[in-house]
Amino acid sequence: MHISFAEEKIWLCTMAVDFRKAVNGLCAMVVEELKDNPGEGLYIFYNKARNRLKILGWHGNGFILVYKRLEKGRFMPSAKPGDKLTLTVQQLNWLLAGLDWELLSNWGKSNFKDYL
Repeated sequence: MHISFAEEKIWLCTMAVDFRKAVNGLCAMVVEELKDNPGEGLYIFYNKARNRLKILGWHGNGFILVYKRLEKGRFMPSAKPGDKLTLTVQQLNWLLAGLDWELLSNWGKSNFKDYL
């Protein structure tokens, strides 16, 4: 299956979310906690164990909710809880693949000798 996201605004919420929340609960969280409009981009949430993601987005005439569960490993957001990180479409694809999107984003930006 291939899902394509063309949103210009993609945010990763760095605080763990109760995954019993569905569209209405996550929309309320975007409004109350993040002080944003849930219809203006994609919002990515993860659970406490960091092995599941939910992506909330507006699609023309209603909200969509995408759920991703890793069979092995964990999603590794590094920001402090409560922060909101902006991601690119490429970073989102890496995140959904279960890869370290921050490491891949910085690949080639640092000097190789920093890793020796």
